[in-house]
Amino acid sequence: MGRHVFDLLRDYLAHYGYWAIAAALLLENAGLPVPGETMLLLASFLAYSEHHLRLPYIILVGVCAATIGDNLGFLLGHYGGEPLLERYRKVPRVYRTLARAERLIQRYGSFAIFIARFIAGMRIIAGPLAGVLHMPWRKFVVFNFLGAAVWVTVISSVGYFFGRHWEELARTMRGINAAVLLAAVLLIVFFWWRPRRKGAGSQPD
Repeated sequence: MGRHVFDLLRDYLAHYGYWAIAAALLLENAGLPVPGETMLLLASFLAYSEHHLRLPYIILVGVCAATIGDNLGFLLGHYGGEPLLERYRKVPRVYRTLARAERLIQRYGSFAIFIARFIAGMRIIAGPLAGVLHMPWRKFVVFNFLGAAVWVTVISSVGYFFGRHWEELARTMRGINAAVLLAAVLLIVFFWWRPRRKGAGSQPD
């Protein structure tokens, strides 16, 4: 089964190139269960091994498609996703993912959109759910783009530079996602905390 999916995605990439990447990521981020991450990894792997695609273009197309897809999902959720959300709550597996995503958004606000990029399942529902919960669109746009840029760049680079070990790579991507997320959060906290520390140190006694 896994080999069949691999061959199918490879055929799509061979025939449609960057359009296949754009379609997969746009649909996945708009809220459809499409294997966008697998397509991105495979495209980067093929860029390394067969040279039909180029890594910079994969990243550019991927960032644009993921950003637009999440915005489409946000609009769908904002203007009519609540009845659909209630229907999905009746499916146990989807309900658990929705519950985790809602807790994430309630706890971290707009920053949860960035975090959701690196969590399996939540990447698909983050945009529509943010729309249903009426998250401020301007904040959503910022964290959506930042998340797309970091996620696509990292996944594409990993697929390209470790293209010789595709099967091992596919099995370990979940752990890599978690490590990248932790590193990104630590960097953001560091750059947020450093100016405040300097400001506090410069205040007169």
